[in-house]
Amino acid sequence: MTERPPGLDADGPARLLARAGVRACLAALDAPAEETRLVGGCVRDALLGRTASDLDLATTHLPEAVIARARAAGLKAVPTGIEHGTVTLVVDGEPHEVTTLREDVETDGRHAVVRFGRDFARDAERRDFTINALSLSADGTLHDTTGGVADLAAGRVRFIGEAATRIREDVLRILRFFRFHARYGRGEPDPEGLAAAVAARDGLFRLSRERVRAEFLKLLLTPRAVEAVATLSETGLLSRITGGVAERGRLARAAPETEAITRLGALCVLTREDADRLQESLRLSKAEHAHLTAYADALAHLHGRPGLDAAETPALAADYGPALLRTVLRILDGEPRPLVTDEARAALDRMVRSGTRPVLPVAGADLVARGVPPGPDVGRALRAARALWLAEGCPSDAAVKDRLIAHALAALSPPSCQEG
Repeated sequence: MTERPPGLDADGPARLLARAGVRACLAALDAPAEETRLVGGCVRDALLGRTASDLDLATTHLPEAVIARARAAGLKAVPTGIEHGTVTLVVDGEPHEVTTLREDVETDGRHAVVRFGRDFARDAERRDFTINALSLSADGTLHDTTGGVADLAAGRVRFIGEAATRIREDVLRILRFFRFHARYGRGEPDPEGLAAAVAARDGLFRLSRERVRAEFLKLLLTPRAVEAVATLSETGLLSRITGGVAERGRLARAAPETEAITRLGALCVLTREDADRLQESLRLSKAEHAHLTAYADALAHLHGRPGLDAAETPALAADYGPALLRTVLRILDGEPRPLVTDEARAALDRMVRSGTRPVLPVAGADLVARGVPPGPDVGRALRAARALWLAEGCPSDAAVKDRLIAHALAALSPPSCQEG
């Protein structure tokens, strides 16, 4: 049994084994001459005193046996990755991924050819970092064949074996190295790992942009994302990921709870063109691209004005949404423009807490009911109503709707008003 150095949670593994779903899975797979262990991240997190959301197990059972034994025990078994030896067992709605032990036959930097095995040590050697190669038996025995426990206690993220070899097996491990160091590491990155990552940086161009996107967005959510991005930038890796500027100061000012796509905007977006570039370079979804475009528009609007007071806040919140507006203002804190009053920030905070956003109280149907023919005139009239409403600070009193409709109708030319 591996000793647990000071600083790690001695009771964490026992709590992990006590989880109802874990107990059910281990009991179902218990059989003579076979073994099943908890592996990887859930063991690492248990030693850190964290509750893991991803529960992974490795077993000597072949996938067909895993399915048969699980179903015999009354558990739901889903062959989610049966060709790779993975079966998902669902207990009370919680998934537990069970994978038959594997060993590599060959790799090409993106894909590995594997075969099933029975050696937990060899399976551990396939993993990327020592802190991810720990395993835990049902009896509480902690297995560490790569030095992961000591590395975890020291805050050290280290490749298993030769770093350059592990990166050649899968170039995405470059980004994973930085992400795991930013989440679990302390001090400077492991020198061998860093040197290997820099040497292999052009390999990032061979990866699918979707894989790069997913890994980089995860990195931006880590506690030490700013430091990781600084190292990526200084070593020429960041340009191979985002292909553009890096506003590290703005990233540092983004609140820790800010979602990943907004943190990407803080780091990389100055204009709409930057949002378009990122959509291409990282294969962003339509929703993510729309979010970054809205961020760029709000950024340009705010950075171009000298100040913002409480009276102006509702109109901007109507255009960009209170939450996005507040986030952009936080990211711009400390820059010369805009100067934001305390009252404006308080007004935004109230809107965000209440979940309200100023909404134009006039709709197209209201204008059609007043005789405006459906078509371009409705759009013209609505734009006129919205312009007045924004200028007045987005009022919501009982009389505002009639006043806005009257203004919208007056904005139409007499011939248009007479039609219909």
